[in-house]
Amino acid sequence: AAKMPAAVARPEIIKRFEHWMRCHRGVTESTLSVYRRILLELLERLEAPAHYTAAALRGFLSERAGRHGRSRAKSVVTALRTFLRYLVAQGLCEASLVDAIPTFAEWRLSSLPRYLSPEDVERIVDAPDLATALGRRDRAILLLLAQLGLRAGDVVGLRLDDIDWQEGSILLRGKGRRVSKLPLPQEVGDAILAYLADGRPAVDCEHVFLRARAPNGTLRTSSAVSYIVESAAKRAKVEMAHGRAHTLRHSMATALVRYGVPLPTIGAILRHRSQETTAHYAKVDVPALRKVAQPWPLEDSSC
Repeated sequence: AAKMPAAVARPEIIKRFEHWMRCHRGVTESTLSVYRRILLELLERLEAPAHYTAAALRGFLSERAGRHGRSRAKSVVTALRTFLRYLVAQGLCEASLVDAIPTFAEWRLSSLPRYLSPEDVERIVDAPDLATALGRRDRAILLLLAQLGLRAGDVVGLRLDDIDWQEGSILLRGKGRRVSKLPLPQEVGDAILAYLADGRPAVDCEHVFLRARAPNGTLRTSSAVSYIVESAAKRAKVEMAHGRAHTLRHSMATALVRYGVPLPTIGAILRHRSQETTAHYAKVDVPALRKVAQPWPLEDSSC
């Protein structure tokens, strides 16, 4: 690829970076929207990429990541590192700057999944007002999250052609361009049909779920799905500390573990690449853990 000149307008750099990410990394639009906000702020605050320094980049990272928790802070690190690799490939900054971005210490699978009880999940799913088009849309989305364990990005990217009504299945395009097929439960299919038949705006758009207000295009980001979950939880008077859309995915996986569904089956439903990720949910099955826990040794009085 031809190298870009050192002086390139900020919007043009972001535009070319996003094109590069789509073509070479298979990154979803929801991820790009997160990166875009971070990088626009970076380009606004610092000088041109040719004048970047390790101290300036670390200062930006410290201030920007300090506003968020660990998960969002990691997104800032990933966005900066990926952007710097792109700039290096285009000859716009020094190659050594990629190593100037530190990592955040984190121990894999150290935390417990945040989940809700089946009763609370049912209350959230039943919260939307089915007498309205908005309510029919939201219920279909909530069922996809709660019964199939979809990610918010899966819901945003779902297309009309991804649903095979004859076969009763749904095609999902996940991370890294992975394509998976899952069975479509009757209740979920009925909810989607109710929205398509009486609720979805009559516009030429390939995506299933659209914004309720004009212009009636596709949902822009995963945050829109999380907002739907949050609104339904408030309506159902269910407390949700964090996670929102992802909490329903965790709740479904946790319920399957407690019903005795094998971890490989759960991993296939959740489309996990590693079985270790699925094993994370075994920690919430407290009754099963108690069966294998060893008693604490009695204190030896002779010591």
